[in-house]
Amino acid sequence: MAGQIPLQLGAKKTKSQSVTEPPWVRRVLISAALLFLALFLVLPLTAIFIKAFEQGIDVYTASITHPDALSAIKLTLLVVVLTVPLNALFGVAAAWAITKFDFRGKSILVTLIDLPFAISPIIAGLVFVLLFGSTGLFGDFLFEHNIQIIFAVPGIVLATLFVTFPFVARELIPLMQAQGSAEEEASLTLGANGWKTFMRVTLPNIKWGLLYGIILCNARAIGEFGAVSVVSGHIRGLTNTMPLHIEILYNEYQFSAAFAVASLMSILAIVTLILKNIIEWKAAQREQQEDVV
Repeated sequence: MAGQIPLQLGAKKTKSQSVTEPPWVRRVLISAALLFLALFLVLPLTAIFIKAFEQGIDVYTASITHPDALSAIKLTLLVVVLTVPLNALFGVAAAWAITKFDFRGKSILVTLIDLPFAISPIIAGLVFVLLFGSTGLFGDFLFEHNIQIIFAVPGIVLATLFVTFPFVARELIPLMQAQGSAEEEASLTLGANGWKTFMRVTLPNIKWGLLYGIILCNARAIGEFGAVSVVSGHIRGLTNTMPLHIEILYNEYQFSAAFAVASLMSILAIVTLILKNIIEWKAAQREQQEDVV
């Protein structure tokens, strides 16, 4: 026993040294983080709003209420309304299948979910052109039935769906794996059917992760440029989303108008960031309550 006491004291001292840094190290790290945020986040956002209001509020209002700008805003919101719920349904279904069941091809499914992270959005857009374009694989069939996908809203929705569908699933899969399936099995044992088990057991357990994934998916859908640029055709008032409209205005040297629309996207990004932080705070509170219990 006498020989063990110094060993324990030494272990405590090593632990204390490993978690304690000199005050100047903390100040340097915090200052570096704040400087980085100021240069690459706060300063660009400030510059966007300064440039947007450079020629006055009248020019700003005219820029965001221009018919082409309103069309781009409406199309962006339409794409979000269509893609985010579909991705949420897919994410929940995929996460449920991967975490609750064993089946052949599970690893292939996980790999396919990660595919949009590995492929350039421009390549994804080109794939849709090769499939649904006038000279594509299904081009003749679509032409005969008067169906237009490329250079139309359906193509934009498909391209956005492809680049955003991993976000909800990738948030839910590790969460549901960590939670396990004991509660669902208990619910089924007590006589609840699959739907009731999902609504009363699984969904409450994953709601914060689901909302977090939906917010990330929403942010990507609003700001997607590469894949949408390939399949849209850049038709003013018809197939231009907000990022494409900003690019056209900037290339035409309409800087104030471009930054005015960009400021709207910045506001959406800030709101998304606030919602993300609220959800993270709520999730952290829930974890603390569970630890106390």
